Amino acid sequence: MTAQDHWQWQEPGTTWKGVGLYHFTLTVSDRRPRLGALEVPDGDPSRAHVRRTALGDALVDCLLSIPRYHPEVEVLHFCLMPDHLHAVLYVRRTMPSGIRALARGFWQGAKKLGRAWTAGEAAFAVPNEASSVFPNDIREEYKEGGNGIRGEYKEGGMGRLKEASARLQAVAATLCGRMGTEAYYRLAPVFEEMPFIRAMARYSQLPTTIRYIDMNPQRLATKRMKPGFFRVQKDIEIGARRYDGVGNAALLTMARYDVVHVRSVWVKAAERGQPSELRNYMNSRVLKAREGVVMVSPYISPQERQVLEVLMREQHPAIMLTDNGFRDYYKPADWLFDACAAGRLLILSPWPYDAGKRHISRAECVALNAMAEEICQHMEQAG
Repeated sequence: MTAQDHWQWQEPGTTWKGVGLYHFTLTVSDRRPRLGALEVPDGDPSRAHVRRTALGDALVDCLLSIPRYHPEVEVLHFCLMPDHLHAVLYVRRTMPSGIRALARGFWQGAKKLGRAWTAGEAAFAVPNEASSVFPNDIREEYKEGGNGIRGEYKEGGMGRLKEASARLQAVAATLCGRMGTEAYYRLAPVFEEMPFIRAMARYSQLPTTIRYIDMNPQRLATKRMKPGFFRVQKDIEIGARRYDGVGNAALLTMARYDVVHVRSVWVKAAERGQPSELRNYMNSRVLKAREGVVMVSPYISPQERQVLEVLMREQHPAIMLTDNGFRDYYKPADWLFDACAAGRLLILSPWPYDAGKRHISRAECVALNAMAEEICQHMEQAG
């Protein structure tokens, strides 16, 4: 099942033509690092960056050329990763045909670049067969380690982007005629799925989205340096249940555990001007964490999330239950990522990943709170 089966492009009856911000992601289908190589100077993830291949350069040029064909659209921000491209697009006025037409046009251009890149790889894998496809001047561009299509460009700037794109476009333009239509379309396009586009409901989401995009190289470097904390661990047995987990499973060997479960009666009392019981309970959770107690909860309500934020800020360990499992290439949300990398967080899910899931139900909330109680009781007894 593809991403397009999981996600609807728009609500029925709408076309996404209007002014707005969109988070745009295009992914290499086999997740191989065809677009660049992650470099981590001195082993410092905060300095991580991606050195682009020429395919990556050409894809960026293709992205930056969108306003040429859609003048109502501005590319506000982007980040190229080894196997995917993130961008923020700003639609400044009503579009004639909608965002999906833009995405499809960009995708078609990206697939042409991908087929040219694939053909270049094939030219070196099977040189005798490829020699009838590529004339000498085109084959020279694919030499390993050079500054041509397969090599890494040493100089930065727009000139490099234009050159990479122009060369790949030139190769793409000759492929179909030289190879024949059937052989051409058997070449892997590299990008087999259309870009995923998420509309931002509010302009206030823009800084968060840009930070998320910019942090991608650092997070990838951190995951590679500490793979154990980000690998999905299957069938973690706690009492009579089994969970999938991400994070530090050693948190299940601590001495003391307690739950964070804010009762609705305390919240309602606080709304009526009687906040003492709610305040005292929330404070008690933080005080216990300062004593070395591991706090366990799904952290669903706003008040529970406030407690979790304090725990993370003060660098206390915590176990978090979630209502959905872990997809491939999962990584925790921005403010939980550092805690996971530092070994202070374990995220558990009793249920498998469901790509179509959007909202947690009341029954699931009740079940997760009960599981938090179970975990605390079992771990205390086991200890």
